[in-house]
Amino acid sequence: MTTPDPAILDDPALVEPSWLTAVLAAAGLPDGVEVVGIEREPVGTGQMAHNERFVLTYRDPARAVAAGAPPSLVGKFPSPSEESRAAGAAGGYRNEVRFYRELAPRLAVRTPRCWYAAVNDDSTSFTLLLEDLAPAVAGDQLAGATPDQVRAAAENLAGLHAPLWGADELADLGWLRSSLADQTVEIVRLVVPLFCERYADRMSDDARRVCETFAEHVDRWLDREPGPPTLVHGDYRLDNLLFGDADDPVVAVDWQTVAVACGGRDLAYLVGTSLDPGPRRRHEAAVLDAYRRAMATLGVELDAATVAHHHRHGSFQGPFITMLGAIAVERTPRGDDMFMAMLHRSCDQILDLGALDLLR
Repeated sequence: MTTPDPAILDDPALVEPSWLTAVLAAAGLPDGVEVVGIEREPVGTGQMAHNERFVLTYRDPARAVAAGAPPSLVGKFPSPSEESRAAGAAGGYRNEVRFYRELAPRLAVRTPRCWYAAVNDDSTSFTLLLEDLAPAVAGDQLAGATPDQVRAAAENLAGLHAPLWGADELADLGWLRSSLADQTVEIVRLVVPLFCERYADRMSDDARRVCETFAEHVDRWLDREPGPPTLVHGDYRLDNLLFGDADDPVVAVDWQTVAVACGGRDLAYLVGTSLDPGPRRRHEAAVLDAYRRAMATLGVELDAATVAHHHRHGSFQGPFITMLGAIAVERTPRGDDMFMAMLHRSCDQILDLGALDLLR
């Protein structure tokens, strides 16, 4: 008789030892690995989902260790916020589950091991159980990153982009398209005035000019995107990265925005939202070169001019995702501060790169 898959749970309070035992068995651990106790603690500051750490107690600890059972796991569940949950249900929850189940094993990018991933038919409820990467520490979007951290993150990014760079099979990944993808131009032109009005007293004149110009010509940005396409994270920034030791320096999480697009979107978004203007100007070229060399190691040879062009075009990913995110998720004081930091850093990057010329 086939054992049924463990049920999808949309609330961490519903997680019980028997359910975790079933999850581990379904993941391939041998009979006799039984969870008998759980300690819980919240993890992270996610805008679109709720994360919780589960520290596990086993009936037979020695047997569990010998079988490779995890001492702890991080669970990811739908956000309790209706606004954030609706945004996830537009495709994000489904995309993340399918990323871990179907794509992650084929890539070289470092991600957490996934023990369980399931989503319901209408994508309103999902459950992920992932490797607990403590003591790795999440990046801080407000504080920014060091140039070395950004360089390491760019090298890890090559492990996402290179394996499917220009691959024919990308055309078969239609499920990656959000239900709103065909309305991108209309959505941007709706969101930008709302964003500019909400943050009118916090936006610089330059940032407002960049955002309004982007909204006016977003169709050109989409139509002129350079190829070849590849798999992109879509929100590859500090809050979605975990930094560890030299043996495991960067791990990427939060794959709800995974898509097919120009890889320069991820690269420019990482650099532009992580570094203040001074450090970015000093280190941007070195980060791009580190990415280019990492791509070459994985079999994708790019010249510096191509990487720079993709990066320049991709720089609009910063205000694009920042404004959409700010309007889509539940508003919080930290969220406001984070979105302002991301916006001003990325708009300064756009102006420094002369990227507005690409929209003319």
